[in-house]
Amino acid sequence: QVQLVESGGGLVQPGGSLRLSCTTSARVFRRSAMGWYRQAPGKRRELVASSASEDSIKYSDSVRGRFVISRDNALNTVYLQMNSLKPEDTAVYYCRAEGMTYDYWGQGTQVTVSS
Repeated sequence: QVQLVESGGGLVQPGGSLRLSCTTSARVFRRSAMGWYRQAPGKRRELVASSASEDSIKYSDSVRGRFVISRDNALNTVYLQMNSLKPEDTAVYYCRAEGMTYDYWGQGTQVTVSS
């Protein structure tokens, strides 16, 4: 059974930073486009950032310039560094591993931005 293990969520004040991590097996990580999505209460799940490779990275307009996605191939881990956080960034953040024949999701980690 494939697992995506997320960590790093929590409560932070506006303007603060958090780093999310998502680890999976080497077999899945090497073959997957890794991404971060989020879902706020009452809203649809949306793409935050994705990385098919180090040269193929996408960001949503709402986080571009504030968030950075990166991959550590040695640790089979994808990170989401979130800076200058805003209250509207509050959501459950999900890690995704997408391949040609599969689509795996993590359990989600809560990020709350509030003073």
